Amino acid sequence: ILEWSFLIILKIMRIHILQHVPYESPGSITDWAEEKGFPVSYTRFYENGQLPRLKDFDLLVIMGGPMNIYEKEKYPWLTLEKAFIQSCLSAEKKMLGICLGSQLLADALGARIYPNKEKEIGWFPIYKNGKHSVLDLFPEEDITAFHWHGDTFDLPEYTEPLFRSEATKNQGFVYENRVFALQFHWEIQPGTLEQLIKHAQNDPTPGIYVQSPDRMLNHLSGFDESGNHLRDLLDYIQAL
Repeated sequence: ILEWSFLIILKIMRIHILQHVPYESPGSITDWAEEKGFPVSYTRFYENGQLPRLKDFDLLVIMGGPMNIYEKEKYPWLTLEKAFIQSCLSAEKKMLGICLGSQLLADALGARIYPNKEKEIGWFPIYKNGKHSVLDLFPEEDITAFHWHGDTFDLPEYTEPLFRSEATKNQGFVYENRVFALQFHWEIQPGTLEQLIKHAQNDPTPGIYVQSPDRMLNHLSGFDESGNHLRDLLDYIQAL
C-alpha cells in the first residue's frame, strides 16, 4: 500500500511504445521520459516483439512508419496491432499516435484513411484548428512542425480537431481528453531525421510541400522548438 501511494504522489507514468521500423525512433519522447524518471518499454514489430498486458503501462505511444494502415498482407502484424489499439481504447488508456500512429488511431475510431492530394515532407507550419484546452499551451500563430507523410485521414466522430496545415486539413485530434493524434513529428531529432532520409530516400518526390534533405537538416531551430512543444504536450498528458 505504501509503495502504491508513493507512485501516486510521484505520478509515475509507465510508457509503452509501439515501434514499426528501427529508423523511426521515439526521439524526444524518450528524452522526456528519462528526465522524468519514467520507465519505457517497447513492442518492436520489426523484431516480432510481444505486446504488453494492458495493466503494465499507463501511456501507449504509437510511432510512425513507411507502411500504410491497409497493407496487412505485407505487414501481418498490423492486424494484431489494430486489435490491440482497440483494446486500449476500450480500456480507456492514455494514448499518443504520431504520423502512422495517428492514422491507426483514426482508423480505430472509424475514420477513413486515404492518400493526401500532396505529400508533405519537411518543415511546414501548423495552425490551431479547434478549441480544446491543450491548445492553450501553444500561443504561437505559426507552430513549428516536421512532416513526412503522404496519407491523411478524416476527422473521426466524437473527436475534437487540434491542428491543420496548408497541405493537410486534419493534422491532429483528441478523443475523450486522453487520446491524442498528431500527423506530424514533434519527436524529431537531427539523428532521427538523418536515418529517415537515408532509409526513405525515395519518398521526397518533387512537390509543393516537399523540401530537400539539406533544407530539412539545416533547419536547426526547428528541432528545439518541436522538442519543447512535445514536452508541453507530454506534461499535459501526464497531468490528466
